[in-house]
Amino acid sequence: MSGIPSYQLTRSLQISRAITGLWQIADMERDGNTLDPKTTSEFMEPYVSRGFTTFDMADHYGSAEIIAGYFKHHSPHGSEVQLLTKWVPEPGPVTFDQVRKAVQERCTRLQTDQVDLLQYHSWNFSNPYWLDTLFHLQQLQDEGLIRAIGTTNFDTAHLRIASSSGIKIVSNQISYSLIDQRGGGAMADYCSENEIAILAYGTLCGGFLSQKWLGKPEPTSSELSNWSLMKYKRFIDAAGGWSKLQDLLNVLKEVSNETDRSISTIASRYQLNQKAVGAVIIGARLGESSYLEDAHSLFTFNLSTQQSERIREVLHTLTPIPGDCGDEYRKPPYLTASGDLSHHIEEIPPVYTPVARNGRRTINSGTPWESIAGYSRALQVDKRILVSGTTATHGSISIGANDPIAQTHFVIDKIEAALESLGSKLADVVRTRIYVSREEDCEAICRVHGERFAEIVPANTLVVAKLIGSQYLVEIEAEAVLP
Repeated sequence: MSGIPSYQLTRSLQISRAITGLWQIADMERDGNTLDPKTTSEFMEPYVSRGFTTFDMADHYGSAEIIAGYFKHHSPHGSEVQLLTKWVPEPGPVTFDQVRKAVQERCTRLQTDQVDLLQYHSWNFSNPYWLDTLFHLQQLQDEGLIRAIGTTNFDTAHLRIASSSGIKIVSNQISYSLIDQRGGGAMADYCSENEIAILAYGTLCGGFLSQKWLGKPEPTSSELSNWSLMKYKRFIDAAGGWSKLQDLLNVLKEVSNETDRSISTIASRYQLNQKAVGAVIIGARLGESSYLEDAHSLFTFNLSTQQSERIREVLHTLTPIPGDCGDEYRKPPYLTASGDLSHHIEEIPPVYTPVARNGRRTINSGTPWESIAGYSRALQVDKRILVSGTTATHGSISIGANDPIAQTHFVIDKIEAALESLGSKLADVVRTRIYVSREEDCEAICRVHGERFAEIVPANTLVVAKLIGSQYLVEIEAEAVLP
């Protein structure tokens, strides 16, 4: 790879540790102008010749897949590239045929028989169909349509649920930068322990982490010329504002002077050194600015311990971005270009359809025991909603094998889905009851309950009990009152 270090993502897939991101293709085409695949793909040649053979794109990055596919099929160096893409379906249930069609479309646009890495994004985790999608993708991997499965914008809990349920996930692409350090801590620990590579995007915050913005006045919204700047300005605001950014840039400038490298290179190098990070993704506007020299210089030096410590010290002065990885797409504050999800999705449909019965409304989640034992997943009487004892089961599939943390998260997701389908939400819960199979799991399960109900603090009872089914480590029931 011409001196560019690589990362062994799987036994058969080796990627560059600096990936070229093609998300700006969508921004370049947002006026309705479609880029010519042949002409634009020629701008990929300098990257490949310098060893940057890995490109990242998505189904919604305009013509990015088509351009990259043209290069792969027509360039004499096409066989050298690795093309990573994402699939971001609308929220709601999906069938196996729909997943197959989506993957085949990726293959067609990329002009290949097999997608190197298919990365999946889910808009809503209370809807269990996200797991169905991953199981379908794994079946298509077994058929040979996909070389490897990754996720994008998954939080730690749901990456854990998927992995512990048997999904062979090799990477999680997340926002991870000096401004946004959510990828450290629990996410880095879990990925490191389970051989999942973090692919860090946004390491330059749309270009804000560069010499260009050092000492400059705060831009107005009308001065932000593209979606990336609009998006990452929201991250900067959430991290403490423009003055905090300037403090960070000043420290980076000091290190820049000491190393004779750019501020942008220092920012990416720092992230590349973080635990579990397999690669950083650096955006490119093909045909406009290549930043090849900066990208190449990432691998011609390293930060000293003292320099890294000075950067860490200034990071401690920033306000942490709230939540876990990917939360900016699932709950307020929405740190997107528009500040909401309006340019991404129209709505998130309820998971279950309530059934009116004897003056009440009920929810059935489809697990076999509900019909066998004659009970509802949830029952609404006036403003009161009762959710039955819930285990980590989706249809006939047991979720989170031997992992009490994964099972507890999935159970609470399932409770949340039932509540949402009846017009309620998790914040309306006034009581929970937890039944634990193994006493040694109590603390782990309680910590998950504490994480999910931290601001709700319902009344709670925990009991160690013999659960029906050895695969079930935890069962939870809940009561909610509509406001």
